[in-house]
Amino acid sequence: MSRPLTHPRDEIMQTMERIYRSRMTTTSGGNLSIREPSGDIWITPARVDKGSLTRQDIVCVHGDSNAARANDRASAPHPPSSEFPFHKAIYAARPDVQAIVHAHPVALVAFSICGQTPQTRLFHQAHSVCGKTGFAPYALPGSEQLGSRIADAFRAGCDSVILENHGVVVGGESLSHAFQRFEAFEFAAKTIIAGRQLGEIHYLSEPQLAEALGRQVSLKSMTPPRATTEEMELRRQLCLFIRRGCRQRLLISTEGSFSARLGDDTFVITPTQRDRELLTPEQLVLIDGGQREKGKKASRAVLAHRAIYQRHPHVQAISFAHPVNATAFSVTASRLDARTIPESYVFLRDVGRIPYGVQYRNDGEIAEYLSASAPAALLENDGVLVTGSSVLDAFDRLEVLESTAEALINARALGTVSVMPAEVIRELRESFHLD
Repeated sequence: MSRPLTHPRDEIMQTMERIYRSRMTTTSGGNLSIREPSGDIWITPARVDKGSLTRQDIVCVHGDSNAARANDRASAPHPPSSEFPFHKAIYAARPDVQAIVHAHPVALVAFSICGQTPQTRLFHQAHSVCGKTGFAPYALPGSEQLGSRIADAFRAGCDSVILENHGVVVGGESLSHAFQRFEAFEFAAKTIIAGRQLGEIHYLSEPQLAEALGRQVSLKSMTPPRATTEEMELRRQLCLFIRRGCRQRLLISTEGSFSARLGDDTFVITPTQRDRELLTPEQLVLIDGGQREKGKKASRAVLAHRAIYQRHPHVQAISFAHPVNATAFSVTASRLDARTIPESYVFLRDVGRIPYGVQYRNDGEIAEYLSASAPAALLENDGVLVTGSSVLDAFDRLEVLESTAEALINARALGTVSVMPAEVIRELRESFHLD
């Protein structure tokens, strides 16, 4: 783990801003904390608007060799969160946990009020990132009893815990790690809820999970020449659209890839093990002739991107992404029919389905499922794949794909889905030269 250089006040403030902006908690709900090696615990304050926290609002509760004391804190304008007792209990139960996220995201709250825990096996990254999941019986918020029940779940090895009729608590080795667990857990919950409106959800087996987690990519490194202005611009565009995608919940911070072509066998791609929303142009990885930029690790999907570029010269940008509603189609057998409105069909055509595991292999087979007339596809239990003639075109197609999926799911609550008839499709194909 890298040496932390961001002050706990700033890290907590920035993470809460991100959670609140994504509507994964409310003005009054949720709390975050970080434990320092000294035993001091930095935590969000009680009764302060989560949408406008400042660094001065963050409270430090000083500790000793045994436990933190809520009545012994550094100067701050507010008392620590009323949920401080369960933060303290978790830290006492799990020496490896150094940060905690507690919030009330709507999908996980839905599971909490039904007494259920989301099954993370629907998606390899969620299963890996969330760790062991658990459930804590209800107790009064802020009480020692609640702290004891949550601590029991963490003591049993759980990393992501549903609180009955309350919300969720996750722990991690850092606040960024805890946030990633929290985000992936909510993503899994949202996908399950949407998927259940479509049909039976397929969950991954142990061999399927192992196939995803065990994939290896080994590329020789090279020292690239000075970046051209074209490369600089592509790096800038990629970062802007990736950040936008994260904020629109089209991408998640721990998974997905985006690339843009520079030449016949040259492209720029997202790195592996980096928070997607926080990427900078310098962190993107140049791939040239199958070699990676020295000192950087490319996304593990890099060979799939390269195979698509080699097979399809018209493709200039590629994204593997995980928007909730389209991913819900990917975890069920339900067809995502784009013959709904003209925009959907013009951008997406007939959305295909790629069998699970094809994207993890290094044989180039994934490129066979795409063409100029099939620019997007579902990846079974792994989100979606979209291509485009530019970064903007690929992102636009990703937006349309997710909007179409959400509209189809919502339409099921209203009645029978009506798709455009064959003569309308023929007219669209002729007018927009889609053949």
